Amino acid sequence: MSDNKLIKAIKEKGKTMEAEMSFFGHLEALRWHLVRASIAIVIFTAVVFYYYDWIFAHVIMAPSKPTFWTYRMLCDLGAALHRSGFCIDKINIHLINTEMAGQFTLQINSALIIGVTLGIPYLIWEIWRFIKPALHEKERKAATGFVFYACLLFFLGIMFGYYVITPMSINFLSGYTVSTQIQNLFSIDSYISSVATLTLATGVVFQLPILVYILANLGILTPKFMRETRRYAIVIILIIAAVVTPTPDMLTMTVVSIPLFVLYEVSIIVAGLVEKRKRKRHEEVMS
Repeated sequence: MSDNKLIKAIKEKGKTMEAEMSFFGHLEALRWHLVRASIAIVIFTAVVFYYYDWIFAHVIMAPSKPTFWTYRMLCDLGAALHRSGFCIDKINIHLINTEMAGQFTLQINSALIIGVTLGIPYLIWEIWRFIKPALHEKERKAATGFVFYACLLFFLGIMFGYYVITPMSINFLSGYTVSTQIQNLFSIDSYISSVATLTLATGVVFQLPILVYILANLGILTPKFMRETRRYAIVIILIIAAVVTPTPDMLTMTVVSIPLFVLYEVSIIVAGLVEKRKRKRHEEVMS
């Protein structure tokens, strides 16, 4: 009896050690995926740092100039509608640096932010490579194009934040005054932080259909539930629009809210497709 117990204990210990080795093996694999993604981000950051003068003048500071694409399009729209109020000829923004090493740390921090932004698609791809082997064949087919659509939505959000939300916010906030006795002098850190937050936050918000796709596959969300809670979703979207846009004017909030409403409706369609596929799979198993 004691020999049987000993053999059983050894077998159980062997299974436990095998499971632990498998767990640490997965951690090791994940570590190398993250290392490769980090190297890519470092490379992007180094490239941005090298070409920083051009990037600072033509990308970072572009929304603060009346020649920016968004302002020119608004002016053209005003001309087409015979409305002169659409043109923005001047932006009253004056940037200052208040720290000794401020401009040096500014270059490092902003280069890192842009490097991370450019490296996110590769990070998503590496995470997908880590998850993919654990999926069944049908699950892999169902998730085909996941990386492409996640990156596409992210950069669409980045472009929307950069070309729509950021210039509208800068134009409003730079000209807003409580009193004529107070002069607006913005620190360069505040400007960089505002531009980065507005663009990156919008890129994250545009991942809504991807999030809904994952939750629908897990059975947490259904298209019926999303349709029934649409009125609450509208309130949440308006709150998100108010948080994302630092300007209190209704025009900016409306411009931000419309794409979010569209994303929500697209998410309902995505959840419906997932439910339809799960129903079809269930019928195939039952037949």
